[in-house]
Amino acid sequence: MDAGRRVRYPGGMAETHFRPEPGPALAIDSLEAAASLEEVVSVLRRSARAIVGSDGIAVILREGDSAYYAAEDAIEPLWRGRRFRLTECVSGWAMLHGQAAIVPDIEDDPRVPVAAYRTTSMRSLVVVPIGAPVPVAALGAYWCASVIPDDATVRRLEALARRAAAALARVRRPAEAARSREPAQPSGR
Repeated sequence: MDAGRRVRYPGGMAETHFRPEPGPALAIDSLEAAASLEEVVSVLRRSARAIVGSDGIAVILREGDSAYYAAEDAIEPLWRGRRFRLTECVSGWAMLHGQAAIVPDIEDDPRVPVAAYRTTSMRSLVVVPIGAPVPVAALGAYWCASVIPDDATVRRLEALARRAAAALARVRRPAEAARSREPAQPSGR
């Protein structure tokens, strides 16, 4: 049955049947099939914006004491390729605290570096950490209007982040194992 197809029953009753939105299931399947960090980042960049209905999405990687904006899909350029100190940005706050940052108005939240947002039209955001107990990344969703995202939107973003964490852990294991098998370098003495 087609999504949204109206079915007529005897007696004048009508019932509308809807198929579940395929976006989350496709994203989960793609994350499970991802074989590299780049593929995980690409899946998040391609799918998260539609899943949460935002005006922009950013995938942020934790690199030491920095947050690196690795990828984005937005109605305008955001911060792709830029690095911010973890202590000076809201994505860093989410990673350092291991919890979602929900910001209905960027002007009213001290975790947000307002100057960085003044070059964009983004006014609201949700950033969720990826990975636990120590987050290795974050996923940010941005809106041009001042909105309070509903619980379902935040839960979808958090569910995507949990799946991304599992994918990142899986793709990093072989690389870490290979590094541990490398022979020690001579000290040069």
